[in-house]
Amino acid sequence: MTDTGSRIFSDAKLVVASHNQGKVTEICDLLEPLGITAISAAELGLPEPEETGSSFIENAELKARAAATASNLPALSDDSGLCVAALGNAPGIYSARWAGPDRDFAIAMQRVADALLLSGTKDRSAFFVCALSLAWPDGHIESFEGRVHGDILWPPRGDKGFGYDPIFRAQGHALSFGEMEPQDKHAISHRADAFAQLLTACFPVPS
Repeated sequence: MTDTGSRIFSDAKLVVASHNQGKVTEICDLLEPLGITAISAAELGLPEPEETGSSFIENAELKARAAATASNLPALSDDSGLCVAALGNAPGIYSARWAGPDRDFAIAMQRVADALLLSGTKDRSAFFVCALSLAWPDGHIESFEGRVHGDILWPPRGDKGFGYDPIFRAQGHALSFGEMEPQDKHAISHRADAFAQLLTACFPVPS
């Protein structure tokens, strides 16, 4: 988290600072119960900043600040990825880049499977990370990181979700994220973990 003290969110609208429709949909689903009007960076025609950070939080903060400055609205950004233990936690912050310029995650998932095969290990443990950053136009920012642990499945299973979801199974569950209904994934995902921390800090329930 940031060390500047939590700021309570009191605005009626915010920008979801992502051009990834899957992420936008999940974040909007999480925001819906709060009665906040969410608009995506793509809807506003905001450019995608280059992700030059060395961590998920650095990249999330970079995107949130850029969107808040450009829109003059609070902006919520997500940076997330898959970390595979046997691959030195790759693809990690480069998870989207493994999908190539066309963001083809079938290619990315095949790259993970090929790399695991080449590694010669039977270790299939992995975890998803999600960093959420909420930035205001005045520069204040709050950041949180969530995780969900599990293992890699092959071949991919399910056509729900997005990204690497079809090859990831969370601990204690039989279905891949690609097979889960959205509400079931929302209950246990890395994004839900980070969002719960954000709610506690910035959207406390009135006493």
